[in-house]
Amino acid sequence: MLDPHRPGRHPLDDEGVDGIAARLSRMIRVRTVEDADADAAAPLAPFAEFLALLQELYPLVTAHLERELVTERGVLYRWPGSPSPSGRGGGRAGGRDGDDESNFGDDATAPGPLVLMAHFDVVPAFEAEGWTHPPFAGAIADGSVWGRGTLDDKGPLCVILEAVEALLAEGHTPPRDVYLWFGGDEETHSGAASAAAALFRERRLTPWLVLDEGGAVVDAPLPFIDVPAAMIGVGEKGSVNVILEASGDAGHASAPSGLTPTARIARAVSRVERRSFPARLNPVAREMFATFTPHAHDSGRVILQTLTRAPQLAAHALARLGGDAAALVRTTLATTRLSGGTADNVLPASASATLNCRIAPGESVASTVRHVRRAIRDREVRIRITDPNEPTTIAPTDNPQFGLLQRAARAAYPDAIAAPYITLAATDAKLFQRFAPATYRFAPLAMDAAQRAAIHGVDERVSIASLHAGVRFHTTLLRSL
Repeated sequence: MLDPHRPGRHPLDDEGVDGIAARLSRMIRVRTVEDADADAAAPLAPFAEFLALLQELYPLVTAHLERELVTERGVLYRWPGSPSPSGRGGGRAGGRDGDDESNFGDDATAPGPLVLMAHFDVVPAFEAEGWTHPPFAGAIADGSVWGRGTLDDKGPLCVILEAVEALLAEGHTPPRDVYLWFGGDEETHSGAASAAAALFRERRLTPWLVLDEGGAVVDAPLPFIDVPAAMIGVGEKGSVNVILEASGDAGHASAPSGLTPTARIARAVSRVERRSFPARLNPVAREMFATFTPHAHDSGRVILQTLTRAPQLAAHALARLGGDAAALVRTTLATTRLSGGTADNVLPASASATLNCRIAPGESVASTVRHVRRAIRDREVRIRITDPNEPTTIAPTDNPQFGLLQRAARAAYPDAIAAPYITLAATDAKLFQRFAPATYRFAPLAMDAAQRAAIHGVDERVSIASLHAGVRFHTTLLRSL
């Protein structure tokens, strides 16, 4: 239990060191790198080490929550809710590791649980890229914890566990079951989360509320908005990799004839990148503008009112801004890979390009592929797709669950305006939203533009103050159930 003379103090805190920062630092040092290009049988030891570390860092969670491994890359915790007057709790108790797990929270008559999600796998990072501090050192400097995963997504995972550990120390019991899902392959194929979602469906558990990564507290949500905003994702764009391939006759580069496969692919990429997808303002974006309007000043308020009333004008205006603003209103396409040729003086026999597409609500994988095919205008270019994911449904914003998230965000960040939006990146939450309508995406950490750019980039870091605010968010959320 906590030291009674030091309220709020974690049993593993060290004198003179911020406890949350120290624990996150230890998480960062475990290299749970998930690389799509690595051998499918990549070593699992770092992932097992990370899961064991969580048991060490959070002794009360380890002692009081039921724990079930789901595949070799995921762990599911269950915090049983208090029994109702009828004698029904939030699901029957399940086994500990090594025991029979068959009735781990399988009471279909119980109220739906809260599910808090995060992932602990990270994308590769290398010191040679120019990091201020080594990416896996977990450096604590300048009021921040530095390293790969501090924002995506070990920082959000850390603040979930910090909040649960603190509430357990107080003797708190939630009124409904709380599940914690931590996956270890979100950055690639989300196989662990898919297995976890299947378990929920098999056990007839429909979550009352699911919360995963996605939005954050940002300093400038739009170019003409100067108030901080807690961006709560109510859905996410779809995604698909469109692979362009061309073939030809290999030969000596001194006697080329017609378009080589590399030239054909280069022309196809140029054509498709010049032809943007249509811009449309979806209802979520309109609600976001309406939320921000009362908090804008002078010309900003006029702009927002105009954009809310004229959705097509708004869509074109945001599209012209580029970056995140454009991504809000259209399907995006980025050429992420180019391949072709074996030598400087040899005509290549084949070439290819990979286009990573993020599909806006109202579009589909099929419509995205049709757009690419029409833009290319070349029957000699073959098209195939990998990893197709349709855009998700949209979670409601007029229900108690969204209101609860808004209030928790306000408690953690009093100056921030909570607003809905469509998450641009893919998350594990999409696998739960297929059967749990109240699925949202919000990591309660503050991220300025430089920090957001560092996700999957260089110098990823999270402020220690933001970690403490994230704990406040989750303790407020859990106490308010």
